[in-house]
Amino acid sequence: MSIDTAAVRERFPALERTVGGAPVAYFDGPGGTQVPRDVADAMTDYLYHHNANTHWAYPSSVETDAIIAAAREALADFLNASPSEIAFGQNMTSLTFHISRAIGYGLVAGDEIVITELDHHANIAPWRTLARERGVTLRTVRMIPETGQLDWDHLEHSIGRRTRLVAIGAASNALGTVNDVARAARLAHDVGARIFVDAVHYAAHELVDVQAMGCDYLACSAYKFHGPHIGILYGREKLLEALDVPKLDPAPNHAPERLETGTQNHEAIAGAAAAVNFLASLGTGATRRARLRSAFDSLHEHGAALFQRLWSGLCSTGGVRVFGPPPGERRTPTVSFTVNGIPARDVARHLASDGIFASSGDFYAATVVERLGESRHGLVRAGCACYTTEEEVDRLVSSVQMLVAGSTR
Repeated sequence: MSIDTAAVRERFPALERTVGGAPVAYFDGPGGTQVPRDVADAMTDYLYHHNANTHWAYPSSVETDAIIAAAREALADFLNASPSEIAFGQNMTSLTFHISRAIGYGLVAGDEIVITELDHHANIAPWRTLARERGVTLRTVRMIPETGQLDWDHLEHSIGRRTRLVAIGAASNALGTVNDVARAARLAHDVGARIFVDAVHYAAHELVDVQAMGCDYLACSAYKFHGPHIGILYGREKLLEALDVPKLDPAPNHAPERLETGTQNHEAIAGAAAAVNFLASLGTGATRRARLRSAFDSLHEHGAALFQRLWSGLCSTGGVRVFGPPPGERRTPTVSFTVNGIPARDVARHLASDGIFASSGDFYAATVVERLGESRHGLVRAGCACYTTEEEVDRLVSSVQMLVAGSTR
């Protein structure tokens, strides 16, 4: 089945916004997607009718327990995991710092962790902190600036008998590059190491399958796939049970709750489940996982066509430089670019004046931008989402072309 974009757009109130009489075109999805009514309704319903803390005997507390349990089931379907392997937290960054500390308690000086230049710094800084605190050695795998890909030869040579963890992104939030996580997992497991995957950008565009990936831990954020601002952590149950996590003595000591410090954001947990159900509603099948697979297949086709149009339009515009793998490579429908002589923030401001919302800067993928030689002014980033249309892509390209034409007069 194909995505009925018009029907999808009707479910997003944000798309009613206008700038100068023109509807806003949201290309800022890589930094946070818009939210359908389904998600806001689920959060409002929780706050109005079920708001309570957990594990007590009165009805709204029992209902809260049930809502959280249902959310674990929804996210387990989303990641192809078990509900007991799904923990929630403030965001992916906080969860990664939390679990890195727990992993660190089992490491000694001289142990090694492998990270990559292609990653968001949420999957770099926690491991750097661990290196300082525990005397762990970090090995950093190069990216290839010309292609936006990891140097896989360097990755293979960086993993050895002292490696205890490989931390890798499933997809680059700056360039759209999709990494072969299963290959990295095999390399890690061959030497007895664990693998931690940042799937924040990936989860919005390809259906995560932790079993096929072979990952030990994986983190993502619901606000990148039409949910609220909350993080999700997957960990293999035996690993979660064994981790020496920082926790309060009276708190639950079983997975996954032992990973969740303090009272959680219950309304956001309800919203995250609603985001999964929204995505599933775009597909067909007998189970939620089957509907998600159908939906993501259609969304991938939709995104690839839009990306081809966007890439071609930008590449045909003089003075514009695009980065990352071209169409046809495995990637997400996200492109970063620069306009010669114009700082990225000024380009984004010009686009915004035309009702086109795109982000600029380094997107916390600072090493990527540095390796591309664009640290001074950063990049402009545009990403396609389920509500993006061909007309919006053409508007973005046209706005960039007008900016270029004006700057060369």
